[in-house]
Amino acid sequence: MDICAAVDREITIPPGQREVIPTGMVIALPAGYEAQIRPRSGLALKHGITLVNSPGTIDADYRGEIRLLMINHGKNSFVVRRGDRVAQMVINQVCRGHWRRKEVLDETARGQGGFGHT
Repeated sequence: MDICAAVDREITIPPGQREVIPTGMVIALPAGYEAQIRPRSGLALKHGITLVNSPGTIDADYRGEIRLLMINHGKNSFVVRRGDRVAQMVINQVCRGHWRRKEVLDETARGQGGFGHT
């Protein structure tokens, strides 16, 4: 779903700067779920606007307002107005891992091949 800005007044984000943008949204997720807050691709493409911590995670026990830490990577100032669609939210079920210490890992065809390997 799209998330809109709930600013009281226009907020200008100069190039290279960050601003916290309120959304006016509070949610109560059930245990075992999270909400991921993601940037909007159109804002990134057209204006260089994104979220600093992307994706942001809203845990099931958080009850405060969802606020967005936006950054302007563009060349021009960007103005956020009330009602602007500034981010997206996806709700996912969380899978909790259980850790075991191992001295040797199973081998795979990829092995330790990292960035650009495939």
